[in-house]
Amino acid sequence: PPAVIGSKSVFGFLEFRWPFFLHSEADRALHLLAEMSLLKFHHLLQPTDPQNLPVLIIGQLRHLTELPFSRVSPKLEPRVSPETFGKAISSLQPSPTDVCSLYLDVARVAALPLKSSRHNTASRAHAITKLIQTNTTGVSESIVIVCEKQDLLASACAVARAFPLYNRKTSKQATAQPPPTVHIEFIVVGGSPDAVVEVTEEDVVALANVTVGIRLAARIVDAPCNEMNVSGFLAEVEDIAAGLGLKSKIIRGLELKERGFGGIYGVGKAALDPPALAVLSYEPQGATETVAWVGKGIVFDTGGLSIKGKTAMPGMKRDCGGAAAILGAFYAAVKSGFRQNLHAVFCLAENAVGPEATRPDDIHRLYSGCTVEINNTDAEGRLMLSDGVVYADRDLKANIILDMATLTGAQGIATGKYHGAILTNSDDWEARALEIGRRTGDLLSPVPYCPELHFSEFSSAVADMKNSVMDRGNAQVSCAGLFIGAHLGFEYRGCMDARRYGRTGAQW
Repeated sequence: PPAVIGSKSVFGFLEFRWPFFLHSEADRALHLLAEMSLLKFHHLLQPTDPQNLPVLIIGQLRHLTELPFSRVSPKLEPRVSPETFGKAISSLQPSPTDVCSLYLDVARVAALPLKSSRHNTASRAHAITKLIQTNTTGVSESIVIVCEKQDLLASACAVARAFPLYNRKTSKQATAQPPPTVHIEFIVVGGSPDAVVEVTEEDVVALANVTVGIRLAARIVDAPCNEMNVSGFLAEVEDIAAGLGLKSKIIRGLELKERGFGGIYGVGKAALDPPALAVLSYEPQGATETVAWVGKGIVFDTGGLSIKGKTAMPGMKRDCGGAAAILGAFYAAVKSGFRQNLHAVFCLAENAVGPEATRPDDIHRLYSGCTVEINNTDAEGRLMLSDGVVYADRDLKANIILDMATLTGAQGIATGKYHGAILTNSDDWEARALEIGRRTGDLLSPVPYCPELHFSEFSSAVADMKNSVMDRGNAQVSCAGLFIGAHLGFEYRGCMDARRYGRTGAQW
């Protein structure tokens, strides 16, 4: 979770392409069949025989080359000798990666890419995930990451991404066996080759909390809308609230309309499952700042009457990625002892087609009081998030507001599949977010914040603004976030941070 910046108020938007609770016995049965891996972190290397517990060792080649065999021997002896280990390391030629067997198929060592440019993470986190996905045994195993202390968090997050929780594949054989356990251990290097940098128990607890949040977000995004509809997402929110000892606030259906949330209600009113605004609040003693994270939760996006085609619509279950990431981050932050007031705001709806669907040319009044002429029903996320950020400002009194969404495909064009786009009114916030992205492996790239040049794209003759740009070639990725910021007001003196991921761009 990002650090609070002094006493400044912040608005920001993050766009990206990113505990496990089951609600019925049928769910439990299906998930048992999936045999999903359990992740267990250790702060010390556990002596094991690879014959009994397969091991995969991953690191940068320079770290592996300098690593004394004594530091890795608890995972390899008596099956692998120092000579065998040394020859295997000398044979590695990562371009981008390389794997060498140390003993049959139960002990292997892998080297990460040699190159890491200034816009990448030094941890090579994306390569770690890919290496594990292609080399996991599918049974209980040990993964040992050799890295510097600064890359500990990004490496742990990369491991978590390799083991998604959601799976509906069935098995013909009864699976009374417990799911496999993946033991994750670290050898931290730095300074002289013989220097030992300890991973503390506190480190392990923090890493576990973050990876639980990552896998939770991934499971929600992977689940289809016939399971993860608005009601299903609300059940996830309630489960997290119960687990953290917090209470949730939910505004749903016609109450949204009555209370002025015209964006959320207008987007979701055509669906059988009503839209909702849900809020989780954590308010520790001694807090001096109030932070609000606002997530877009479109559980499925048909595009509305501006309907997507048959090739564009599959995968739109992922359009709740912003809200899913906020829920996972909120869990991790609270469990890790976040010291400021923290609110998670979830804007939830299914953008469906039906008799009540919003039409192009309709005009909605949002929670800000501004009117919006709809010229594209497939630009729906910004309508919901505008309600969410104004609620965070007006009702929650947040002085730091960050919203996260799969907002626009323009993100993928602007910053690609590996870097989320960040739009913010704060130089300091932008710099900190970029640094945090490199530390965690969740890479970001800034896009222009220049409302005086770009917001005219939303000009309307009959309302305060339209919801989609006139010129799709004029900083479209920035415009999507500026629409949301406009409902706070560009004179807003807090810090606005909007982070975006396109639906087919960077993913969890």
